[in-house]
Amino acid sequence: MVEDRSTAPARAVLEAPDIARVLTRIAHEIVERAKGADDVVLLGIPTRGVFLARRLADKLDQITGRKVPVGSLDITMYRDDLRLGPARTLARTEIPGDGIDGRLVVLVDDVLFSGRTIRAALDAMNDIGRPRAVQLAVLVDRGHRELPIRADYVGKNLPTSLRETVKVQLAENDGRDCVLLGGPHASRHE
Repeated sequence: MVEDRSTAPARAVLEAPDIARVLTRIAHEIVERAKGADDVVLLGIPTRGVFLARRLADKLDQITGRKVPVGSLDITMYRDDLRLGPARTLARTEIPGDGIDGRLVVLVDDVLFSGRTIRAALDAMNDIGRPRAVQLAVLVDRGHRELPIRADYVGKNLPTSLRETVKVQLAENDGRDCVLLGGPHASRHE
């Protein structure tokens, strides 16, 4: 018999030590694939993607001994669901000093779900510059893609039903680090 997790209370699938460990692994993977990370720029997607990008930048600094530029990319005006809900608050876009032209940009987000957030991020980035390449790092990939988008770096693949929710909590915003898997009563994250 298959367990129906959609009505179960939220349960932690990643705790603080797990999140730290997967971010360290992702940082090492970035260094390996980028052959040293010399031209890497990290752009976090607000809100939690920005915190994750900063943490990754710190880990890359520890591994390589050099500061990796980190910024944020607000995608609000590029979303395809603006007309479907209430007005959203704009976040900040902060592009590091030398910009993104000709650089390897690693977009960082907390949860990859439908792929629509990443599509919006790619559109937003087109208005800023022309990177040499774009990669995607996510803490959690929960599946259910609606667009042909795939993460290059994944902290945890978490198969879910459409009725389940994934909620990422980070100390910078929520007071603690964890990833919660819950039923339909928690807020849905895309």
